[in-house]
Amino acid sequence: MKKNVLIIGAGGVARVVAHKCARNNDLLGDIHIASRTVEKCEAIVASVREKKALKVAGRFKAHALDAMDPEATKALIEKTGARIVINVGSPFLNMSVLSACIDTGAAYIDTAIHEDPMKICETPPWYANYEWKRREECEKAGITAILGAGFDPGVVNAYARLAYDEYFDSIESVDIVDINAGSHGRYFATNFDPEINFREFTGKVWSWQEGEWTSNSMFEIGKEWDLPVVGTQKAYLTGHDEVHSLSHVLKIPTVRFWMGFGEHYINVFTVLKNLGLLSEQPVRTAEGQEVVPLKLVKAVLPDPGSLAPDYAGKTCIGDFVRGMKDGRQRELFIYNVADHEEAYKEVGSQGISYTAGVPATAAAMLIASGEWDVGKMANVEELLPRPFLSLLNRIGLPTRIRDEKGDRALTFQSAVQHTRAPGEGRKAAIVGADRARRFG
Repeated sequence: MKKNVLIIGAGGVARVVAHKCARNNDLLGDIHIASRTVEKCEAIVASVREKKALKVAGRFKAHALDAMDPEATKALIEKTGARIVINVGSPFLNMSVLSACIDTGAAYIDTAIHEDPMKICETPPWYANYEWKRREECEKAGITAILGAGFDPGVVNAYARLAYDEYFDSIESVDIVDINAGSHGRYFATNFDPEINFREFTGKVWSWQEGEWTSNSMFEIGKEWDLPVVGTQKAYLTGHDEVHSLSHVLKIPTVRFWMGFGEHYINVFTVLKNLGLLSEQPVRTAEGQEVVPLKLVKAVLPDPGSLAPDYAGKTCIGDFVRGMKDGRQRELFIYNVADHEEAYKEVGSQGISYTAGVPATAAAMLIASGEWDVGKMANVEELLPRPFLSLLNRIGLPTRIRDEKGDRALTFQSAVQHTRAPGEGRKAAIVGADRARRFG
């Protein structure tokens, strides 16, 4: 059993992870949090202590760290005795932190794909550009590395795997829909790091359709979706990490990602892009000072963490899955609804951070318990989904399903799917186990 956690990052998602790890430190052991700005880490530690979130007495300490330096990260892992590292810092850090974990034997978790600071909207296959090149190295060293263990990617991958195992004989398409129907009251802001947010949308967007990569421009293709709780919402086709891994691992012919944007966001984004203010390439001012436009925009926008106190409304994120079952066409929607105000009340962060941070904590708990301590690199859909979704039900992100039987909560108390009729459930469990063997 692995114990002691090092959280890398000090933003809104890191705050959620810290609070949730504290609430489960009987399993996770000592908790450490590190970033370049130790004061941000200390503020998170103070917030945890203020809410008396630690379940049992234990260490919870802040550290200064430049996680781009693998040797410095390696030294901190060894100093703290951390056996699980949760990387919720910038995606620029992934490969450096992974290197430190491989060298020290610590398990690794992240919530987004690695990015090169000098490359925007890289051409797929994304995971194969970086992380998957180190799969053999992880397996030889016996290192557990769970990739993309946020909500999207992460929980939506588990939803797809659950559908694959238990609800379909074959899947034709998965459409992942991410809607934030909340409001923060600011003129313009992003829900997570503005630099990372904008980088996703300034080039081509990629989807996997009918077995091949398809490119479009951002905001070119929009569609209205009828969703529980938040109602009819318009979302736009865009690229996202899990499109690659799901199409590769589960061999699904069509995988698309749709994200909701309001007209105001689109207008401001378009102006910034057309003015060249979203470029990652440095420019020189008339005074001779070199600046990176994208970093300047990031500096003048609100810190995403500052949005939390005023955020109201809900998110709805899930998978529309279409395919065949028992010779018939069927469609279902597996999803979660989260509430911004409830998230702030519990952990001091807004709902977007909450949906990313809770799954990362659940992954750490499953590594600590041994259920997901697989000794190799894996995306979430390569792991059995039931332990993960069951744990999420318990710690803050319950799963629901809408299909021909209606809309209902899913529970995972046993190995048999409760939504199936007696007898069918046992068959489904066996099919799921057989498919699990194919994923290792």
